[in-house]
Amino acid sequence: MSSKRKTGDSVSEEGFGSEAKRQRVVEKEEEEVESSPSPLPLPIANPLSGLANYEDDEEEEEEEERQMAEQNGGGEGVENGSGGQGIEEEEEDQIEQGYGQGRRNREVERRRDCPYLDTVNRQVLDFDFEKFCSVSLSNLNVYACLVCGKYYQGRGKKSHAYTHSLEAGHHVYINLRTEQVYCLPDGYEIDDPSLDDIRHVLNPRFAREQVEQLDKNKQWSRALDGSDYLPGMVGLNNIKETDFVNVTIQSLMRVTPLRNFFLIPENYKHCKSPLVHRFGELTRKIWHTRNFKGQVSPHEFLQAIMKASKKRFRIGAQSDPVEFMSWLLNTLHADLKTKKNRSIIYDCFQGELEVVKEIHNKAFLEKKDKSDDQHAASKLTDGGIEHDAVVTETSRMQFLMLGLDLPPPPLFKDVMEKNIIPQVPLFNILKKFDGETITEVVRPRIARMRYRVTRLPQYLILHMRRFTKNNFFVEKNPTLVNFPVKNLELKDYIPLPTPKENQKLCSKYDLIANIVHDGKPDEGYYRVFVQRKSEELWYEMQDLHVSETLPQMVALSETYMQIYEQHQ
Repeated sequence: MSSKRKTGDSVSEEGFGSEAKRQRVVEKEEEEVESSPSPLPLPIANPLSGLANYEDDEEEEEEEERQMAEQNGGGEGVENGSGGQGIEEEEEDQIEQGYGQGRRNREVERRRDCPYLDTVNRQVLDFDFEKFCSVSLSNLNVYACLVCGKYYQGRGKKSHAYTHSLEAGHHVYINLRTEQVYCLPDGYEIDDPSLDDIRHVLNPRFAREQVEQLDKNKQWSRALDGSDYLPGMVGLNNIKETDFVNVTIQSLMRVTPLRNFFLIPENYKHCKSPLVHRFGELTRKIWHTRNFKGQVSPHEFLQAIMKASKKRFRIGAQSDPVEFMSWLLNTLHADLKTKKNRSIIYDCFQGELEVVKEIHNKAFLEKKDKSDDQHAASKLTDGGIEHDAVVTETSRMQFLMLGLDLPPPPLFKDVMEKNIIPQVPLFNILKKFDGETITEVVRPRIARMRYRVTRLPQYLILHMRRFTKNNFFVEKNPTLVNFPVKNLELKDYIPLPTPKENQKLCSKYDLIANIVHDGKPDEGYYRVFVQRKSEELWYEMQDLHVSETLPQMVALSETYMQIYEQHQ
C-alpha cells in the first residue's frame, strides 16, 4: 500500500511539475512579445505586392478625367455636373486633412539598368487601334505591354497591368498618353534611349525641316518584318468595306499644303475636334519613315468618322467617296476655321463660281408671294407672240469641288452585239462652266442655270457624275473620260477672270490623284492612282496593294473623282 501511495505521489508531483513548466514557457513568450518593437510579420501571399504604388493610378486617372472634362467643355461626363471643380475641392480638402501631402511629395524611381528590356517584342506592337484596356474596356490611364502588345489599365497593385505582369511574367509597359515606360511589378520608370523607336511609332514626330524635304525623298524604308515600303505610299487596311475612305485619304495625302499642315500637331493643338487630331495622327503614320509594319490601319480615324458623322459613314457599309470627301472637307473646315472663316481646307480647295439662274414667271410669282425680295422681270417677245416672263438671278457661290455631267450612254448594241463604250474628252464636259452652256435643273424648282468660274483654287477637285438613282435601282454610266495627266490648260476651254495688275493667271494644272470605280453600281469597289512627286512616278493603290504603274494606264479607267494641282 505504501509503495502504491508513493508511486501516486510521484506521478502527481510530475504532473504538477510539467504544468508549472508549461506556464513558465507561456509567460516567457508573452514577455518576449511585449518587449519586441513590432509584431512578427505575417506570411505574405505575394512577396512583390508592396513594390508598386497603386496611388499613381488614382492620380493619373484624376488627371485624365480633368483633361477630358476640359475638352468636353468642363461639365460632360461628371455626375454632379460641376466638372473639374469638384475634383479640385476634394483635393483641397485632402490637403487640409493631410491625405494629399504624401502623394505630392512622392517621386517614382527612374532607372536605366532594367533587366527585362530584352523581353520587349517589337513584332507584336500595333498602336493603330483604339487605346482601350482589353479587360475593363476603359480608355483612361491605358498601358501597352511591350512583350505581348495587349492594352491594360493602370500600373498599381489593384490594376489589370499589374495582375498581367504577375500572371504572365511580362514586365515592361508604356503609358499610351505620356509615353513613359515602367517596369512592373517593381514600379520604377525605365529611362533608356533604346525605347525611343517605340515612342516614335506610337506618336510619329516631324521637324519642319523634314516636312519640307519629304517631296525630295527617294529612299525606301524597311519594316521589321523585312518588307520595303515608301513613306507616304503605304497601304491602308480595308476594315470591312471601307475602301471609299482609303481612296479619299490616299488622294488627300498628295495635297502638299494640307499634308504639311497636319504633319505638325502644333498647327491644330487649339482644336478640340477628335476628327482633326485623328486625321493628323493618320497623316503622320502614313508619312513616317520608321514604321514597324509596311501598312497602316485607319481604325481610330474610322471611329472618329462614325462619331462625327452620326453613323452616316460607318464600318461595314459601302459609301460614295464623293459624298465622303465633301463631308470630310466641310467638317474639317468647320473645326479648324478662324474668325475670318479661313482654314487650310479653304486655302487649298476653295474656288468661286458666278451662277446665273433663269426662272419662269410662274415659279417667280410663287417665290414672290413668299419673299419681299423682287427682281426685275422682263417679257420676251418673238414675232408678236408673247412668252412667259423670265427672271434672271445672278449670284456668287464658293465651291470645293466641281461636278461634271457625262453624256448618256447609247441604248443600242453595235453589229458585234456588244455594248458600245462611249468616250468623251474632258474639255467637252468642262464646257458646263464656260458661262454660256445651259444646264437644266429640276430641283428645288425648274430653272436654267449657267455657270462661270471666277476664281480658280490651288487644288481643283473634279467629280464625274456616273451614278443616277431612280425609284427602283442605281444605274452607272460607263462612259470613259479622256483627260491629260499633265498640263491641263483651262483657259483654252473656259473663260477665266482677268488677273489683277501684279498677278499672273495660273490656269495650268497637273493631275495628282485619280479615283476609279470598278464593277457594278451596288457591288463595285474603289481604287486610286496617285503620283509620287519625288520621282514623278504613278502608283495604283487598292487598300493594302500598292504597285507602280504607267501614266498611260491612269487614263484608261472609269474615273470618278480627280484632284489637279495648279502650276505655281
